Amino acid sequence: MTVDTKLPFDQEYILNYSKELGEPDWLKELRVLALQKVEDLPMPKPDKTKIDKWNFTQFEKHIVAGSPLNNLDELPEEVKSLIDLEADNQNLYVQRNNTPAFVSLSDELTEQGVIFTDIHTAAREHSELLQKYFMKDGVKVDEHRLTALHAAYMNGGIFVYVPKNVEVKTPLQAVFVHDDKDANLFNHVIVVAEDNSSVTYVENYISTTTVEEAVFNLVTEVIANTNAKVSYGAVDSLAENITTYVNRRGVAGRDARIEWALGLMNDGHTISENVTNLMGDGSFGDTKTVVVGRGSQKQNFTTKVVHFGKHSEGYILKHGVMKDSASSIFNGIGKIEHGASKSNAEQESRVLMLSEKARGDANPILLIDEDDVTAGHAASVGRVDPIQLYYLMSRGIPKAEAERLIIHGFLAPVVNNMPIEGVKNQLIEVIERKVR
Repeated sequence: MTVDTKLPFDQEYILNYSKELGEPDWLKELRVLALQKVEDLPMPKPDKTKIDKWNFTQFEKHIVAGSPLNNLDELPEEVKSLIDLEADNQNLYVQRNNTPAFVSLSDELTEQGVIFTDIHTAAREHSELLQKYFMKDGVKVDEHRLTALHAAYMNGGIFVYVPKNVEVKTPLQAVFVHDDKDANLFNHVIVVAEDNSSVTYVENYISTTTVEEAVFNLVTEVIANTNAKVSYGAVDSLAENITTYVNRRGVAGRDARIEWALGLMNDGHTISENVTNLMGDGSFGDTKTVVVGRGSQKQNFTTKVVHFGKHSEGYILKHGVMKDSASSIFNGIGKIEHGASKSNAEQESRVLMLSEKARGDANPILLIDEDDVTAGHAASVGRVDPIQLYYLMSRGIPKAEAERLIIHGFLAPVVNNMPIEGVKNQLIEVIERKVR
């Protein structure tokens, strides 16, 4: 069914924008084709969440410039706390609104052929390489209206490329700073690890301003080729009144590993899709997600691991805390395709509710099309355990402090897996602020 969608920026605007960026013809043509598809494609249909009245398409500004940084001391304190300022910051990218503000990569990694640059520079300077991976094996342009809209309006992001046999020992970090109330973000992140390589990539989305209304449409594609390993950490901490669609997709080749550690801490309505496709034999996917909802926000989190390769292993661990009148849906899907024998799909989803009006719904799903496999799931939704609470209070700990300790313990399995200390500390601080 065709639904009339009046878009804020037309084809002429997209063509001019692409020309100003100096984009190659293939990307310009992809943008135009995506824009033409938007009206004919359906919206995504997240399970048990009505999004027909959420604003994903209407906004006034496509580009809001942010000033480049002369040095990192110019950043707000809450942003600086994410970065180890005592280190040499040789592997760091900072984007302010829609502008690359700071980028640095060590000489050693540069000499080894590692690419770590903003998506627009990658399109100009590494066109053929970017084209090979951009919305090909991961997220497709025509999956639904929001992926097409993303491809047409992409206005930020980063490209990470690790050549064969290169081990990146120091984490690469990207910080996406939202500090203008008029900014809307269509960020595209690509992380590619070639055969026998490894990399740890960590990103932060952080709002340092309040907004009346904004649209964020974020797509990540992670490609781990044969025997490669990608560890991907993220903390999303965007302001209230930002409607966010975030799609993080991984594709793992033979004996490859993709590990996700995600702290989803937005204060606005959010749809999050995280899918790992285990294409190769012996591939491995592990997703750990922590969520805190508050106020009246509505969120839907779908985590899916699909097994195509034999002897593949997929794990999902999701812990969420809901307070006030917040509501969240947690969908965990483990799918083993026919032919993926000897595979193992395991998942666990647990939701802790802190108030009578808070709502959490954990839905574990196993879809098994092969006989010789192992699979299991667990799910629970409940309130703070009164026995644990009594135990702590009986030792002189006030009730509020006892609840805080229980919550931090409940979320620790994900928090403790964040690969950069500063990011882990930020996640702890965000959790502390949201649960108090």
